Amino acid sequence: MTETLQRFREYLVVERNASGHTVTAYMRDLAQFHAWLRELAESAEVSFEAIDRGTIRAWLGELTERGLSRRSISRKITSLRSFFRFAEQRGHISSNPTADLHAIKIDRRLPVFVDEESADALLQLPDTGTVEGARDAAILELLYSTGMRLSELVGLDRQDLSVSAATVRVLGKRRKERILPVGAPALRAVLHALALRDRAAAEGTRRIIDAEAMFLNRRGKRLTSRSVYSIVHDHLRMVSEQERCSPHVLRHSFATHLLNRGADLQAVRELLGHESLSTTQIYAHVTTDHLKREYAKAHPRA
Repeated sequence: MTETLQRFREYLVVERNASGHTVTAYMRDLAQFHAWLRELAESAEVSFEAIDRGTIRAWLGELTERGLSRRSISRKITSLRSFFRFAEQRGHISSNPTADLHAIKIDRRLPVFVDEESADALLQLPDTGTVEGARDAAILELLYSTGMRLSELVGLDRQDLSVSAATVRVLGKRRKERILPVGAPALRAVLHALALRDRAAAEGTRRIIDAEAMFLNRRGKRLTSRSVYSIVHDHLRMVSEQERCSPHVLRHSFATHLLNRGADLQAVRELLGHESLSTTQIYAHVTTDHLKREYAKAHPRA
């Protein structure tokens, strides 16, 4: 089983083009299952013949008894199903023990977003007269203008931005490419940030190592996801009392504000890079709630 696990990891990376986060999550779940099997069998290696539907259900039952959340268990089921489907397709097993194993239904959390007034206030916060301040403003503007993911923003290169077309190219999940429109304020913010950075480098006050990267840290290297998270979090805390202040809040705000202003759900799906429209429909619930509140406030017979 150990060798098949390694081949599955290669399959995720090479053939599926899965993100690093997905690969890590899947392999962690499978490593936990494998460790549980070895402890159960009191053996360093476990054969596929020893695994059946009852074995898998026993492990999931133990996870439930430990108090693991339904969301976490659902993800582990997804990991197991992907692995055993791969093992069956590659001829490592004759039958898939997860064939009739269904994911646990979980309540989907409504996305956290800020209102338009708070979004406007957020974008005014950075000091655009400094290199770091202009960079932070560009990051906030770009996230809110395009709805791109944190990982997509961190991976941006300067050449991904088309000034003439006012678009930016991003690589999403499974390295699928999207071309996103960039609003005029965001485009100005990005160009201003790059101009300040280039001027500082020419004057010798800044060192640039990763010149192709869109956003750099003080050492001239590409910004990490953790750094961008901190930048967005710290600024969001100034305008929002929401407990969650991650970059995803700006992605949620982007989608919610578009729908509130009449955008087509299918168009929003394409902008967000969702594979399924059902994933995007969670925002429809948010906008429905918004409309109900507005109705209750304004209609004389509400």
